[in-house]
Amino acid sequence: MNDTPGRNSPGPSPSDEQPAVVPEEPTPADQTPRTGEDARGSQWAREQPPGGQWSTPSAVPPQTRRTTRERARANSGHQQPGGGGGWGPQAAGGGWGNWTPPVRAPQPGVIPLRPLAVGEIIDGAIRTVRVQWRTALGISLALAVGTQTVATVVTGLWFRDVPDLQSLADSETLTPRELLDAIGSSLGGVGVAWAVGLIGSIIATAMLTVMVSRAILGRTSTIGEAWRSARPQLAGMFGLLVLLPLMICAVFAVGLGVGLLVAAAGAEAAGSALALLGGLGSLVAGAWLWIRYSLAVPALMLEKQGVIASMRRSAKLVRGAWWRVFGVQLLAVALTFVVSMIAQLPVGVVETLVAGGSGTSDSTGWPTLIVSGIGAVISSTLAFPVTAAVTALLYTDQRIRRESLDLELVRAAGSGE
Repeated sequence: MNDTPGRNSPGPSPSDEQPAVVPEEPTPADQTPRTGEDARGSQWAREQPPGGQWSTPSAVPPQTRRTTRERARANSGHQQPGGGGGWGPQAAGGGWGNWTPPVRAPQPGVIPLRPLAVGEIIDGAIRTVRVQWRTALGISLALAVGTQTVATVVTGLWFRDVPDLQSLADSETLTPRELLDAIGSSLGGVGVAWAVGLIGSIIATAMLTVMVSRAILGRTSTIGEAWRSARPQLAGMFGLLVLLPLMICAVFAVGLGVGLLVAAAGAEAAGSALALLGGLGSLVAGAWLWIRYSLAVPALMLEKQGVIASMRRSAKLVRGAWWRVFGVQLLAVALTFVVSMIAQLPVGVVETLVAGGSGTSDSTGWPTLIVSGIGAVISSTLAFPVTAAVTALLYTDQRIRRESLDLELVRAAGSGE
């Protein structure tokens, strides 16, 4: 016999032979239920649950029975309507249910120190240029002005006495000797201009890579600091940025050479078809090489590696992520192209006015060359920082994904190294 009240209505005390469950009998309308000690002796059932586990029906209000789906959602951590106007049981720390807000990655500089999305890489590059615009635009502007000035002077002096190739092609008395001399002179001038531009590109890329690496840690760089850090690696940068174009040129030479030889042998139709197919194959192979070794520059600058070692390092980081790196690099090229075209619109208008005012459309005239050089300076000034920043951030992102570089960067940012 337990001392916990059951659910039977007040009435005569049941005997030991009565069943465990006795139907409730309605209380007469002219009587009131007995409470306290008077009712205690007539409320005991034969079988009762253990004491303390059940309460009387009047102790709590009736509650709605939850469905199986609601119980499953509650067990899996979903929020369910609860008392007090809230949702689900509140955690001790102030959160709702079992959910806790995700831990944000530290961001001492222009990017969060975690694997980056494509948009975050582009945004980080633009933010780097915006935050350190004096250093970024100062480096690119100085080198663009220097290299483009040399290229403009060389073009103006070199091509002044060189006959126009288009006019030679329209000439009916053109001899092979004249054609070869014109092509050789043109290639010589283009080669000098390309070499000067390559030197400027090497220096700009090296200095801007150093600047971006410090911007990741939230530190600013001056032009002098970037130069002192990049100067020991300039020889390696020169070798790298000469070797990569030569590799791509060799691929095109092989792809087009077979078709040209066949055409020279007399089978012009077959040679043209082979040259076309070889050109398409060379384009694919050249793009593959460009992306495979696109991270060699930051590897050489930031890890202080040699030319071949940096190329191997780039191939290792790009392996398995070729399409992602290709997409980001292509997006950066498209972005800089659009910005350069917008910036060159006023220059194009001025060039048209200059050419119309002089009464000649000579592309080697000094007015046309000067205006074209100004447009090239504007394009290079805007393109150099963005492309260098995107490449450096891609390199950092790949190392974070494969080598947990973010842990080392957090430590370096905290220690001030």
